[in-house]
Amino acid sequence: MKSVIINLAIAPEEYQRWYQGAAQDVLAYTVDGRSVRFPAPILRRFVTHEGIRGRFKITFDNQNRFQDIERIS
Repeated sequence: MKSVIINLAIAPEEYQRWYQGAAQDVLAYTVDGRSVRFPAPILRRFVTHEGIRGRFKITFDNQNRFQDIERIS
C-alpha cells in the first residue's frame, strides 16, 4: 500500500459538475508536487455547502487502485 497527501479547495459548483458526470476523475497535486488522479465519487462524504476543503490522505494498493481516503485537517 502507498499513500499520498493532498490539499483540496473545490467549490460546490465545481464538484456538482463532477457529481453529474461531467468528469469522472479528479486530478490533484500532492504536497510534494506529484500529480495524482482519483475517482471523484470518493469525495462525496466530504462535501459541505462550502464545497470540499482540507488536507486528505489517499491510500492506494500496489496496483494503484483506490483503497481509502481520510481527512487529516
